[in-house]
Amino acid sequence: MTDPTHEQHRLRKLRFRADHRGTREADYIIGGFARKYADGWNEDELQWFEAVLDEQDVDVMGWALGTIQAPERFRGPMLDALQKLDFIETPSTEEKL
Repeated sequence: MTDPTHEQHRLRKLRFRADHRGTREADYIIGGFARKYADGWNEDELQWFEAVLDEQDVDVMGWALGTIQAPERFRGPMLDALQKLDFIETPSTEEKL
């Protein structure tokens, strides 16, 4: 049985790492993916995402956009979900004014 407090801390840490990548574009892609889906991930999916967070942003963004082929270990349903890009939220023009 897993400790709910540990799992909550783990998710907070993953979301923080996903949202603070170094470029706004990576934050939108990687952070947006975590914000939309992380609450429903099982242990294998969490481990997959933790491994993705250890990769270079330019590679992960290339995998998401389909401009770079992902290594075999990252291919599967999670990468398919990342490639849908249906989770990206950017500030509207009005919010910038």
